[in-house]
Amino acid sequence: MKRDIVKIDEDLCDGCAECVPNCHEGALQIIDGKARLISDLMCDGLGACLGYCPQGAITIEQRNAEPYNEVKVMTDMVTKGKNVVVAHLKHLKDHGEEDFLHEGLTYLLNNKDELNIDVNEIINEITEENKMEQHEDNLTCGCPGSMEKSFEGGCESANMVESVSQRSELTHWPVQMHLINPVAANFKNSDIVIAADCVAFSLGNFHKDYLKGKSLGIACPKLDSNTEVYIEKFRQLIDEAKVNTITVTMMEVPCCGGLIQMVKAAAAKAERKVPIKQIIVGVEGGILDEQWA
Repeated sequence: MKRDIVKIDEDLCDGCAECVPNCHEGALQIIDGKARLISDLMCDGLGACLGYCPQGAITIEQRNAEPYNEVKVMTDMVTKGKNVVVAHLKHLKDHGEEDFLHEGLTYLLNNKDELNIDVNEIINEITEENKMEQHEDNLTCGCPGSMEKSFEGGCESANMVESVSQRSELTHWPVQMHLINPVAANFKNSDIVIAADCVAFSLGNFHKDYLKGKSLGIACPKLDSNTEVYIEKFRQLIDEAKVNTITVTMMEVPCCGGLIQMVKAAAAKAERKVPIKQIIVGVEGGILDEQWA
């Protein structure tokens, strides 16, 4: 989709900061002597800040804007230096965008060896923790649970029950669509199941018969926010992760139909073609319909 958004000419900007208090969304800050749009998420494109720039450095441009993607935003932010990254993450935190904040922190942790910024210092500033180790351990163990990892037997703990009636077939973490990285290793060349949140609770044999040997993404098309992001992530799974097949498992309730529609929309945008299977689960358990879409 195309939308209006602020554009700042850094050559003209002298860092006077006249624009900052006149951005009602708080999307502008002075970083390293220049006005910066620290988050597309909060820019409404109305241009309230334009008339307050004495240098004429701020304009509005109309450009194709994909659904907000924190990983893509962070990829751009890290090239602008530590201060810009910190400002962006604090912006998310201050506006209560906790899901996007965790995605941003996870991106830094997953790529810290390749980045030319001190990730430890950034994490400490954002989380107000004294030690990076504590925050990283929390992410790794799944609390909040957005650190990427692959496994066979799951995250072990001293309290884990050894005998279970049925083995979990989950092979990676995270699985929620807002948190997954669609080009992570566990998705590449895989068969993937996109499951509505309620499916695994309604279908007793979900792990054994439908998840075994496959990667997983879960979502609720009715209750999840910002689901436009999912379409782009599904497209990336098709074009960039090059998944072999997509199986969409959803409940019989009408709102669940949005899940297959998002996958179909992504498939229409993708350059590759992949087989898509649709499975409808009854609210009392059991399969009501199964067919290739």
